Amino acid sequence: MWEYVVDRRAQIAHQALQHLSLVVQCVVLGSVIAVGLAVLVYRSPRASAAANAASAVGLTIPSFALLGILLAPFGFGVTPAVIAVTFYAALPVLRNAVVGLAGVDSSLVESARGIGMSRLATLVRVELPLAWPVVLAGIRISTQMVMGIAAVAAYVLGPGLGSFIFSGLSRLGGANALNATLVGTIAIVLLALVLDVVLMLAGRLTTSRGIRV
Repeated sequence: MWEYVVDRRAQIAHQALQHLSLVVQCVVLGSVIAVGLAVLVYRSPRASAAANAASAVGLTIPSFALLGILLAPFGFGVTPAVIAVTFYAALPVLRNAVVGLAGVDSSLVESARGIGMSRLATLVRVELPLAWPVVLAGIRISTQMVMGIAAVAAYVLGPGLGSFIFSGLSRLGGANALNATLVGTIAIVLLALVLDVVLMLAGRLTTSRGIRV
């Protein structure tokens, strides 16, 4: 296996970078969409319940099935991979953002409005910072989840390390089939661990010390 890795180190590094780029960009896009939706619905119990239900239902959709559906309108390549990964990335963040924003102490919101803050200023300067730890927890969950989904996206010729896994599985018993599968799997696990550490450190840097305590 070590010889396999050494011989293909440039290809592994390139596809690992592609995988990381796909995941990071889709998580950022999915988080922006999810937080935006949460801001629209968190004040309404019915809308919040609908958002949570949509998140729960969305997570039950098999990634293979969604990618298969996306093949018809978008064909093979990056586009269906980005759509699918972004879709799954948004779901845990949406749920956590709704919970986090709804859980902000109403007295703090009323105090902010009482000193003359607009609704937008209260949201940006009070509610979102207080909800941030919960939102970030959703982002961490999302990142770990879509690391694997991004690998499945190789089914539609999406970028990333999934191509090693599918290549190995398609020729099990052949030369280097097991090595290809193991390299893709182990590299994805390592990337997931690195990203989680980065997000954990980012959380410590972006969360108020008072909230952390």
